[in-house]
Amino acid sequence: MKSIFLSLAALAAVAFAAPAKNNLLALRQAAPQLTDGDILNYALTLEHLEDKFYRDALEKFSQSDFATAGYDSTFYNNLKEISSDEMTHVSFLTAALTAAGAMPVAECTYAFNLTDVNSFLMLSSILEGVGVSAYLGAAADIMSKAYLTAAGSILTVESRHSAYIRSTLKQIPFPSPFDVPLTPNEVYTLAKPFIVSCPESNPPLPVKAFPTLASSPNNPKKITAGTTITLLTPGIVLKPAAGSTQIYAAFITVTGPVFAEATMVDGGFSVVIPSAPNGTAPIAGQTYVVLTGCNTTVTDETVAAGPAILEVS
Repeated sequence: MKSIFLSLAALAAVAFAAPAKNNLLALRQAAPQLTDGDILNYALTLEHLEDKFYRDALEKFSQSDFATAGYDSTFYNNLKEISSDEMTHVSFLTAALTAAGAMPVAECTYAFNLTDVNSFLMLSSILEGVGVSAYLGAAADIMSKAYLTAAGSILTVESRHSAYIRSTLKQIPFPSPFDVPLTPNEVYTLAKPFIVSCPESNPPLPVKAFPTLASSPNNPKKITAGTTITLLTPGIVLKPAAGSTQIYAAFITVTGPVFAEATMVDGGFSVVIPSAPNGTAPIAGQTYVVLTGCNTTVTDETVAAGPAILEVS
């Protein structure tokens, strides 16, 4: 098992110059700087994954399977429309990259391990939520106004997909007045477990995956502020650097991360879900949490593991 020591000294320059918690312009920083071509190929990578996810599910599960699981023909047909949307997004981004003289990434090989209709829908809800956060997080780095508008038009559709699936699953369709932006590295960390391999001809993307962080299957089914949960770090042991005693869980919101002390337990860390300060975005709905040795800001340079995904009521 690999041990990782969080070097707070290496993070000192970032932490010392950290912005105030409500400084929306500087809180979430992606590194390295991505070009518009990188961002379009990053978006295309995600759209390929979603496109294949829906195609695989609709090939594996028939309308009769959905009916047996309690979902009517209207819902089934709307899922086919969502699948068509994702296919259209792939075609659009591929054409945009080609027109710009860039090589678009091709579809990879994926493993979704879908066992039944309900497991498909639960994963669908998560992937649509991640898609919203991916486009929102990348928006600030898009230089071209035309590309930004196009990405925004895809973002709004992904958001409607997310709300529709959440409502069908009896979750609150719009649990927060704000969506959560994620950096490309955070999104890639969540997508990577589904990617088995990609064509060697695909252009490389300047993204990396952080060590895995996962919500324990033994966590309470209903998670609210004040709930104690366990975050698992499979395959690694995170330890504070020499001279430090604390690791933090950072709950990502658009108005800045909300920190909670993380206590080491067998296989990971125990954390109490914090409440967001008044006047900031709440911790609600599909929530993302990372582990860090810094309690002033979250950047790609300070993330030690994660994100993990939680559903917070």
